[in-house]
Amino acid sequence: MGRVAARPAPHGIVIVAFDGVQLLDVTGPAEVFSTANVHGARYEIRIVSPDGADVRTSSGVRIGADGGPDGLPDRPGTLVVPGRSDWRRAVSDPALTGLVAELVRSSRRVTSVCAGAFVLAETGVLDGRRAVTHWRLAAQLAAAYPRVRVEADPVFVQDGNVVTSAGVTSGIDLALFLVEEDHGAAMAREVARELVVFMARPGGQSQYSARLTPREAGHPVLRRVMDAIGADPRLALDEVARDAGVSARHLARLFRAETGMTPGQYLESVRLEAAQALLEAGDDPVDAVAAQSGFGSAETMRRVFQQGLGLAPTAYRARFRSTRTSPPSGSPISTNSSGSAAVPASSHTREEPSPHSGTARTTPAR
Repeated sequence: MGRVAARPAPHGIVIVAFDGVQLLDVTGPAEVFSTANVHGARYEIRIVSPDGADVRTSSGVRIGADGGPDGLPDRPGTLVVPGRSDWRRAVSDPALTGLVAELVRSSRRVTSVCAGAFVLAETGVLDGRRAVTHWRLAAQLAAAYPRVRVEADPVFVQDGNVVTSAGVTSGIDLALFLVEEDHGAAMAREVARELVVFMARPGGQSQYSARLTPREAGHPVLRRVMDAIGADPRLALDEVARDAGVSARHLARLFRAETGMTPGQYLESVRLEAAQALLEAGDDPVDAVAAQSGFGSAETMRRVFQQGLGLAPTAYRARFRSTRTSPPSGSPISTNSSGSAAVPASSHTREEPSPHSGTARTTPAR
């Protein structure tokens, strides 16, 4: 008789917990990995705290720790470092940063969720690497740790064996990405279906809506222009500037000073969001969507989608179809570009990274 193949050793997942940690930063990834186990993965999940005691999260919910650093595997497969909104207290806790530094040295793969990037940065592992955190904290991360190459917009960024992710729910995207990296897209898709989320946002998908930017703009002319573009992305910039009573050059200065973007970049981002919404919610042909969202031609829209999201408009529609356009009873279920049934999308649903090397990478950002 032939030998029975030995089962692979479990992949150790170590999630660090500490007082004040954001609850979903911990439980979101844990739920993804434990659900993957139902579908054939072998993740061994351990929640550890610096002293081995239970912790009280930012929401007041207590989390039971499996212990402290003692008894952990010599070489964990994946380290997950969550965050807390008051990141300064986290990085000033020597017991926490010491534990994380020790785990960083021994873990094969190092990750963070939201403000967990600050704790990783404190250990030095992010020096010279691209990294991301919650968009509201990006400037603080860059100022506190100037050696880190902070990117404000992506949902997650991989640089070598280190993967950092954005705010709170992005920990679910991160964990689905890791499941796909370990076990392939089919398993990640099954886990996403089980959890009633979509596959995973592409790493480069924007964390926040361009249409919310007017709330952040201080200059009344800029707010007025942004509101006009948001209401009708088909407007031309010279028309918007004229209606606002400013020159195109002055408008460009306002945009750069307050948003870091050119007027053209802002207009394109609003058009992209408008096209995404139309593709998700309706059945209009791509040419009609391009016209309604201000792109003018399907080819122009296709180019912006490829540059910003890494996929064509038709593929986007297949993957991100809203539940508001569910097919009638008895009609075929729409499929994504890989041929698998599309999963209902939430208001933040998203997509699919692919296997990759250890080089720095994100999906193209919009």
